[in-house]
Amino acid sequence: MSDQFVLAHEFHEAANAIRSRFPIAPQVGIILGSGLSALADEVEERQAIPYADIPHFPVPGIEGHSGRLVAGRLSGQSVLVLEGRVHYYEGYSAQVIALPVRVLQLLGTHTLIVTNAAGGLNPSFRPGDLMVISDHINLVGMAGASPLRGPNFDEMGPRFPDMSQAYDPALRALAHRVAAQLGLTLHEGVYAHVAGPAFETPAEVRFLRLIGADAVGMSTASEVTVARHANMRVLGISGVSNIAISQSSPDRQTTHSEELEAGKIVVPRLSGLIKGVLSELQPPA
Repeated sequence: MSDQFVLAHEFHEAANAIRSRFPIAPQVGIILGSGLSALADEVEERQAIPYADIPHFPVPGIEGHSGRLVAGRLSGQSVLVLEGRVHYYEGYSAQVIALPVRVLQLLGTHTLIVTNAAGGLNPSFRPGDLMVISDHINLVGMAGASPLRGPNFDEMGPRFPDMSQAYDPALRALAHRVAAQLGLTLHEGVYAHVAGPAFETPAEVRFLRLIGADAVGMSTASEVTVARHANMRVLGISGVSNIAISQSSPDRQTTHSEELEAGKIVVPRLSGLIKGVLSELQPPA
């Protein structure tokens, strides 16, 4: 693996290593964001492997990202759950960040559920709220750090994939139905992907609101771009960990510990929602 690009044989080597450990064919991949790993504990027939034991897999170095791959069954679906992810600010390229999604593709996964902890930009949001992602603004990718930069692997997807419906409308509708059944408030909105690791300045928060973002975070867009390149269906859910600061104040600051603390509120809500979606999920036609 180079600093920027991943070679096709490296995707296959990682997939083969996972196949040798996990005999199941995963229907659904789930990526768990900061502080959200507790859902993996509910997987039945659970088998786990550290990312470090999978060839070429990037290993997270951030608190709240356990760095394990969990296989088993959840709400009747065969799943692979990724406990944590790496980020652009850790020094990884967008191609390396999205490598696990390529591996899910080779393993036969047809649906990706991607989660994250995000700052709330929409004034109606509160810490602990959930937001189903309707679209994203990939500021990192628009600036040139696209996971599809470099040689295209034609057997994995087209050179110019369509992103007009990156987040599957039917899956979003299903999430709203499940949330209503559970009595959960589920917002819907646009997620802005920024590079980090510094949290946004008040001026940047006001800019993000101005361009139409409802939540902001440091992940997700690269993974979703590759998933759509692979023709996977995608459901994205943000857990609102804090309300982004739009006016400077000596009494307020944003911290990663605040994000992890909000995860304690988000996790039971997110777990219930994902399990409800999985229980009603049908394979693609």
